[in-house]
Parts: sequence; C-alpha cells; structure tokens
Amino acid sequence: MLIVDNCIISDNLADLRFCCDLAQCKGTCCVEGDCGAPLDKEEIPILEHIYPEVKPYMTPEGIEAVEREGVSSLDVDKLPCTPLVNNRECAYAISENGVTLCAIEKAYRDGKIDFQKPISCHLYPVRIEDFGEFKAVNYHEWDICRCAVNKGKECGQPLYIYLKEPLIRRFGQEWYDELVEQCENYQNQK
Repeated sequence: MLIVDNCIISDNLADLRFCCDLAQCKGTCCVEGDCGAPLDKEEIPILEHIYPEVKPYMTPEGIEAVEREGVSSLDVDKLPCTPLVNNRECAYAISENGVTLCAIEKAYRDGKIDFQKPISCHLYPVRIEDFGEFKAVNYHEWDICRCAVNKGKECGQPLYIYLKEPLIRRFGQEWYDELVEQCENYQNQK
C-alpha cells in the first residue's frame, strides 16, 4: 500500500500494467454494470449546465433517461451516478463503429464544452472511495478489462502512468509527482 497525503493507494497502481484496448472491449464498461458512473456532487451542476450541448450527441434513449431522471441518478447506496438506459448502459453512452463512447467526451473533443467527462470515468479502472479523513484509491478488477491488462503487459505501462492525466486532474501535479516517486521506490524495493 502507498500513501500520498490523505490517500491510501493500492499497490496495483504500481504493479499492474494497463492500457485500454477499445478494439477488443468495445467500451463495455459504459454498458455493463449495476449502476451508472459515480459522480462527484460538484459535477452535477456542471452536467446540468452542459446538457444542452451534450444532448445532440446522445441517443434518443439516453435523452429520455436524462429528461425523466435528471442529469444524475442515485445508486443503491444513495450516491450520485449517471442515469441508466434499460437499467444497463449509461445514458451518455453512444456507439460509433461498434464501439461505445461517451457523448460528453465527444462534445468536449468537438470544442462544444470544457468538461471532459466525469472524473470517475476518466480514472477508470481506478475507483476512489471517500472515508472522511482519508480516501482509498483502488483498482477495480473486472473481466472486461482483461484485454487492457494484456495490452498493458505488452507495452509495459504501469497503471499509474496510464492514468497520469486523470490522476493529475483529480489530485493535482504535486500529488501525482509524489505518487510517481513512491511507485518507483516501491518497484525498486521489490
């Protein structure tokens, strides 16, 4: 286990080699699961503000889910998450050439909005749990990411490097630099 500031970080961030392989998984993480993507409470007003710009990218079913439930929903633990279509796929999920993508991120890449996507989506397969005084930063192991682990082994990229941009977005550059130092020390000690 690694510790940076008030975060307890799974060794998997240093040990695991990871690189998403959309050609293999087809973005299944946006379709499968028992709830929508976790949302920070601060992201809900952002989603409300950008929804008019994101809506043209969404499927009719996704639009219907958002207009019925709002830009966010609650999961089984009463925590905010993205709404679902048919209790399965994220309302913001879209398909292009057989690959599931995010309507929010597509609007971002097209320059329509300045919010890339929910941080939980950007950080996936890492999930952050808030325990008040500290946060747990853990790898969420799921069979659908097996191809990403295989691709990560091929390219030799540790998970903390693969997730550099979203980790900096979430915690800041100084935090990330400390994580890198700790991961390198951890690897050298093995």
